[in-house]
Amino acid sequence: MSTMMKQILFWSPRILTILFALFTSHFALDVFDAKPGSAETVTDLIMHLIPTIVITAALIISWKWEWVGGVVFLVFAVLYMIITWGRFPFLVYVLVSGPLALISNLFFLNWIYRTEIRSKEKTGTV
Repeated sequence: MSTMMKQILFWSPRILTILFALFTSHFALDVFDAKPGSAETVTDLIMHLIPTIVITAALIISWKWEWVGGVVFLVFAVLYMIITWGRFPFLVYVLVSGPLALISNLFFLNWIYRTEIRSKEKTGTV
């Protein structure tokens, strides 16, 4: 495996998780439309950011233990579909569960090829 491919395989699930966390945090912005300036706004914002906090915590753990990321993000994808099934058009499930499943697969690939990806870690390539 080339050095470039190793770096892509290492960084892609991590960057995609950060982008997905930003995507989910975007939905928390609607709290500012409801009651601007109220004390409930802060509480509502924290409640809306819980999924982002959970995703960020999963990323922190998955950064070192890729198999955990593979399992956790697959569970997130399946749970989202189970909990919300029938509430939204199919495209919504694809846009939320699809990236989670992709991230899961990339973390599993990181775990499978871990020794090969990190073989030159001591030299600073990854």
